[in-house]
Amino acid sequence: MNSLILADLFANLNILVLERVDTSSFKIISSIPSWFRRFCTRNFTYGMNISIPQEVFSFLENFLIDAEEFWQNQSDGKLSSGLWSQRNLIGEEEELEAHSLCMDHQKILLIELAKDKFQDKHHFLQIARENHLSYQQLIKENQKKEVLVHCIIHDIAGQLNAINCCLALLELENLTSKGKVYLDVATKQSIKQEMLIRDILDAFSADINSLDNFITDDLEIAPDILLSVQETIELFASTFTLNNKLLKLDENIDITENWQVVGEQSRLDRIIANFIENAYRHSPPASTVTIGLQAEQETILLTVDDEGDGVPAMMVGKLFQKFSQGQYKSGRAGIGLYFCRITIERWGGSIGYLPRPEGGSRFWFRLPKPKRR
Repeated sequence: MNSLILADLFANLNILVLERVDTSSFKIISSIPSWFRRFCTRNFTYGMNISIPQEVFSFLENFLIDAEEFWQNQSDGKLSSGLWSQRNLIGEEEELEAHSLCMDHQKILLIELAKDKFQDKHHFLQIARENHLSYQQLIKENQKKEVLVHCIIHDIAGQLNAINCCLALLELENLTSKGKVYLDVATKQSIKQEMLIRDILDAFSADINSLDNFITDDLEIAPDILLSVQETIELFASTFTLNNKLLKLDENIDITENWQVVGEQSRLDRIIANFIENAYRHSPPASTVTIGLQAEQETILLTVDDEGDGVPAMMVGKLFQKFSQGQYKSGRAGIGLYFCRITIERWGGSIGYLPRPEGGSRFWFRLPKPKRR
């Protein structure tokens, strides 16, 4: 192909072709693309020498160090600078890219206007960012739904357990024959329902890091922890009675004290229920579970003491971790205490476990008192 035609072809492709003469000095061996004149105060033409980066394209100073090594080694292929932006003589930013290559022992430097390439790359990056954000949002929404499902199932399981205990107590009553038939049907259906819930809990493995950080710290509407404890004790009373266990509130609690805490009522109820259910599962017959409340200067401490075997030393460090399960893990997803921890901590509180000197376990959490606005 005629060299002049080839030179014009590069110019039409918005590519300036230079041949290295010596360090920083290059000879123009293509026609001058129109965009190049927007960066130069001199009127360069085909065959002239130009100094880079002294006269134009200061960005290439570092690139030419790598290009020099590339040329010296007579490497195959091409070495690219990557896209860069540079202001032209009238202050407008334009996108450029340089390439070094070897051709018949010639050291060639190509500089091209890369507007389309830059726009395509920017477009793809924008699409990637949007897709990433959409993906993260989808994960967050799925996590919220999984948390909701678990909380609903967990609450249903607690209510159903109380129903089963009431049905078991009814068996001790003097029922009519028809009443016994109805009781038998109700018991069988309740057992089937409990088995279904256990299957769901066994299969459930949700990550609840995205739990909404809803906090009520207004004294006017903050939850009353004593009221939550009393209602939860009433909920579990039949369960403890049926299994010859006692659940009680510490006698030293001053019921006239203000027991409001930072938090949200339904989740506070769930945390207390988790603590009591955990104590129930690890308490032997004829034992007592005691719930204590202690008003401190700026916080309120809740304790749940049982008379079980305590927590094995190897399990203590994992008690409040996700999917941590103890010896009795049937029907449990291993996130009950994990749910308690992340919720209490997001409310500005703390949570923990202590072995009791007389035997058994003490699970506790501490929440700040709300302030009047």
